[in-house]
Amino acid sequence: MAPPQQETGLGGERNDGGSGSRRFFTWEEIGLRTGRIQPFLQERWLVIDRKVYDISSFYKRHPGGSRVISHYAGQDATDAFTAFHLDKQDVSKYFSSLLIGELAPDQPSSEPSKNQLLVKDFRELRSTVEKMGLLKPSNLFFVLIFLHIVLLDIAAWWTIWYFGASLVPFFVGVGLFTTAQAQMAWFQHDLGHLSVFTNSKWNHLVHTVLMGSVKGMPSKWWNNLHFQHHAKPNSFNKDPDLNMHPIVFALGKKLATELGMQKKKYMPYNYQHKYFFILGPGLLVPFFQFSVFYFTIKRKEWVDLALIIIYNIRVCLLYTPLMGFKYFMVYYWLSRFLESAWFVWVSQMNHIPMKIDYDKNMDWLSTQMYATCNVDQSPFNDWFTGHLNFQIEHHLFPTMPRHNYAKVAPLVKSLCAKHGIDYECKPLLAAFRDILHSLKDSGEAWLDAYLHG
Repeated sequence: MAPPQQETGLGGERNDGGSGSRRFFTWEEIGLRTGRIQPFLQERWLVIDRKVYDISSFYKRHPGGSRVISHYAGQDATDAFTAFHLDKQDVSKYFSSLLIGELAPDQPSSEPSKNQLLVKDFRELRSTVEKMGLLKPSNLFFVLIFLHIVLLDIAAWWTIWYFGASLVPFFVGVGLFTTAQAQMAWFQHDLGHLSVFTNSKWNHLVHTVLMGSVKGMPSKWWNNLHFQHHAKPNSFNKDPDLNMHPIVFALGKKLATELGMQKKKYMPYNYQHKYFFILGPGLLVPFFQFSVFYFTIKRKEWVDLALIIIYNIRVCLLYTPLMGFKYFMVYYWLSRFLESAWFVWVSQMNHIPMKIDYDKNMDWLSTQMYATCNVDQSPFNDWFTGHLNFQIEHHLFPTMPRHNYAKVAPLVKSLCAKHGIDYECKPLLAAFRDILHSLKDSGEAWLDAYLHG
């Protein structure tokens, strides 16, 4: 039975018959506070566990970045908050002063437009996962991961030192160095998602040191971009992984059609499935190199900048005496291009073929499922992708250590089957092929709209 309606005062306050007052809000009121509606409604509110928080002045100081929290302004952020934060009690200190009220008793726990049963079932699954201990990392697993990266890095240098820089050892060295860097990219991904240590501070500290000194990139830059992607995957204007749209690629039929209708032609998008091989990884290398320095200097992240400089000096001192500066430049940038290609194909095989659209403010499970798919499990696929062949499980539980993805996958499949949600899994080569098929389809949609729209 619904509770009796009380009179609503200014600003959503409801009087309770003289015994005191509490502030109650409706979803309609909260939905207006996105910071993007009208000049007099520049407030940003969000909901976590039925509590309403005003983040209007806090979002710019949010440790995880201003944009990732702003993406949930006017929405229910309960599952996103739970997914991203390891030490929730520690994080709550930031929010205590932002609390302005709670949902009215007659309001559902999530937006009325969402499937309340699905939201409830997913939260029960999350509770089951925690009770099963699947969010706890294995120290041995990650020690072995890191050791094999170190051995690959040493082997790359030793190959050039022992055999010289002639053609065969040169390319063997490039292969080993590229593999070490690619595997380090997956390992820093683990650290960034707080899944290596049980304590957030240790994850952040080691991530900062290794990301800067072993990858030559700033951890905060990565966090700022990557968590936006996780918050709203494949959501245009919110997922930074779509930033190359529409400059280089027209991604997704809907957005490609819009581009064509607007008569915009920055590239011949109907050929994008052919130039993806070169421009995809090729543009990522200078973009990353420019972005990391721009970000660190603009944000005054001097520790990150120092670590990046140390990385570049270290690599130069290790290789230049062995092959000279000119050949070292070829060695280094060829490796960066190959690593970029590795990263692009693995990271995009789970997303580009999936639904790409504007933010529809769906529930957490649906948001992730419509934007992600899996690749078949095998020892090689697990290693080659850094376990991102389990992209669905990774997106649903970002802090889960990757060695537990296979354990939670049957539970996720069962929940999806119950609610009629597709759980897509495919072979590795089919996933790569689907990238090109998707690019071809959206390119043709752009061309048709451009010529006939």
